[in-house]
Amino acid sequence: MSRARRSVSDAIISLTPMIDVMTVLLAVFMVTTPMMTNGIDLDLPNAGTTVLTGTDHAMQISVDSAGRYYIGTMELPVGDVVARAVAMRGENPNLTIVINGDRRADYGAVMTVMGKLKTAGFERIGLRTKLDK
Repeated sequence: MSRARRSVSDAIISLTPMIDVMTVLLAVFMVTTPMMTNGIDLDLPNAGTTVLTGTDHAMQISVDSAGRYYIGTMELPVGDVVARAVAMRGENPNLTIVINGDRRADYGAVMTVMGKLKTAGFERIGLRTKLDK
């Protein structure tokens, strides 16, 4: 009498796809985080006893004294700055924009980028300053 043999399959969970995905995510965050937090050296204007410093999840846009626009240390035209902000908003709908305007920057340059961001639909835009001493 022959007994029916049951086939036993080993349940194996492969971690390779998960490790691949985590490695890609790590690489993306390592590339994008410095662009959002580092910037150029600016002489920020004084604005009383309280200051808006921005948060870790805020995008930093800088305007230097010559009216050039930067994300991190990368100089970009104002249209590209807005396009990058819109792309980042796709990943984070609650994105906050902090504009770092040099004390000697043209007021129009700061307001140009702020106006274009407002037109693009951004509601959370702030201006960074430093404390009075």
